[in-house]
Amino acid sequence: MRTASLLALTAFAALAGQAEAAERAPQRALTIDDILGGMNVDVTTGRPQTIDDVLDACSPPAAAPVGVAVDAAAADQPAENAENEPSTGAPPTDEAPIEGRRRPGRIETFPAPVVQDNPGAVRAPPPEAFPRDEFPVPDRWRLAGALGVTRPRWFDPYNQNFFKGDIPIKGTHDWFFAVTGVSDTVIEPRSFPIPVGVQTTERAGSIDVFGKNTSLVVAQTFIAGISLIQGSTAYEPPKLEFRLTLAAQDNYVDVPEKRVLYVEPSRPSHRYDNFIGVQEAFVDYHIRNVSDRFDFDSVRVGIQPFSTDFRGFLFQDNQFGIRFFGNRDNNRFQYNLAAFKRVEKDTNSGLNDVGQNLRDDWIFAANLYRQDLPVPGFTSQVTVVYNRNREADDIHIDKNGFPVRPALLGDLRGRDYDVTYVGYNGDGHFGRVNLTASVYGAFGEDRNSIFTNRKAKIRSWFAAAEPSIDFDWVRVRLSGLYASGDKDPFDNTEHGFDAIQENPQFAGSDTSYWIRQTIPFAGGGRLIFVNSRNGVLNDLRSSRDEGQSNFNNPGTVLLGGGADFDVLPELRLTANLNHLSFVNTAVLQNLRQEGSIPKSLGWDASVSAIWRPLMTQNIVLRLSGAVFDPGKGFNDLFENRDRDKQYYSVLFNAILTF
Repeated sequence: MRTASLLALTAFAALAGQAEAAERAPQRALTIDDILGGMNVDVTTGRPQTIDDVLDACSPPAAAPVGVAVDAAAADQPAENAENEPSTGAPPTDEAPIEGRRRPGRIETFPAPVVQDNPGAVRAPPPEAFPRDEFPVPDRWRLAGALGVTRPRWFDPYNQNFFKGDIPIKGTHDWFFAVTGVSDTVIEPRSFPIPVGVQTTERAGSIDVFGKNTSLVVAQTFIAGISLIQGSTAYEPPKLEFRLTLAAQDNYVDVPEKRVLYVEPSRPSHRYDNFIGVQEAFVDYHIRNVSDRFDFDSVRVGIQPFSTDFRGFLFQDNQFGIRFFGNRDNNRFQYNLAAFKRVEKDTNSGLNDVGQNLRDDWIFAANLYRQDLPVPGFTSQVTVVYNRNREADDIHIDKNGFPVRPALLGDLRGRDYDVTYVGYNGDGHFGRVNLTASVYGAFGEDRNSIFTNRKAKIRSWFAAAEPSIDFDWVRVRLSGLYASGDKDPFDNTEHGFDAIQENPQFAGSDTSYWIRQTIPFAGGGRLIFVNSRNGVLNDLRSSRDEGQSNFNNPGTVLLGGGADFDVLPELRLTANLNHLSFVNTAVLQNLRQEGSIPKSLGWDASVSAIWRPLMTQNIVLRLSGAVFDPGKGFNDLFENRDRDKQYYSVLFNAILTF
């Protein structure tokens, strides 16, 4: 209430002062500064004014007594100090603030700056005094273990482990040691057409062309690899690497007929064998970095893995050679320049046999990858591969006594050939649609055609595509493959496409019956197969591992589809259905001396389950089953003693990895 009264009095005084000033000064609006300014100091006494002083000054003058005349002239006469008063009539003000107070909104003094003064401090070293690739910790790799953050144990690959290259060798700061161990177990009951031996059979009195068709394969492979690596490899390639990988396999095979496993009819129809192969033995040298993003150039010399494309259609193997490789433009470009001279394979295990001489079979490869071409998420690759084979004078007998070079097909003569493959491969996705595609053209010369015993041109081609799309936990895909066939074996042009060393990851891969099993071509050649184990092409070769490419073949057509079901994070179910056929059967008709052979091979249906109990690749268990329903072309070529209408393949595979 007191505050309201004061405001009312102040307003009244302002109005009164304004009215008085209007009588003797020019008219102007009274401001709040006029009022407050007059309350600062009394100009006559020098003391601060109070609100009472203001009210007294604003009171009207007392009325004159009755009968007393007022001198009008005196009233009109200005005061003596009128010339010293402001024209507004407001009392003079003093701009000096009241002691201990300041006018709001104005900062007239600032606090003194705070100065840190530490005479005993040591100035920090400049940035260039620190190493660029190290932290100033004596042993940063073992720091986490010393603090108890990790628990290093030699058998645990998920925590820091000296044997997995997580900790440098003692006494060094950039040399690491890594060990890899793999156990691969295969149990495989199967059936396929098995020819009866020429001289004898397992059962007396059996004179059919084909005998019983069931067989069993059991194989146990142990793979051990060691690497010695120099370099801080978190972001850049190793400066230097030495790697050695050995594979030891024990295998057992049981078949119902003689002369299938051994050339001698006196040998039994079952076989136990073992072998140790050198799968990797190379030195990798980092030549240089070409950018601050660690684009690089490197060279690798020795037995090393290499694949010419994404799915292993043309050449995928571990062979002896030299390879220059690297990348550019933040890894958007990748390249390979390689030359390989092929190592002989062990017949029964398929492992590298370094105890034999190298083959006179050279492979020169150059490819270039470009990520995000033509759209982001899709990688394109162009490749050129030249295969120079000079094994016409080489007679090679496999471990079981069967001749594989030259193949016992046609004129039975040795062959030299030069063939160049030019191809495009793509892998990635266009929006929601995933796509893997390959196209190859083969051009060259066969020095000795198996039908004409003359030089023949090689003109063949290959195409494969596998589009797929994901629906939550289900992936649905289609598969299509075409490898051209030879329509006229006597025209000195070979149109059948054949690879160098195929290992296709396609259309069900090795769970597919046709890709997994080898079908013998009896009656048109000796020890010749329509297709190869772990191969999809109908190339009529003596052996995928030890034989030569053959461009006089009927070609291959595969059309199919399948789906993957990720039922659980650790469980995937897969189903595939493919139809296979020949492109042209002219070669088969001439070799079999038959008038006509249908093209249809049949239907291949397979299902598989992959279980990873730890949801990692350290334990992978796989069980698959496949059934092959023969078509007219297959039934024309093959039959078996039991007249089975279908053939089967069961595969149990357990892979343990450290």
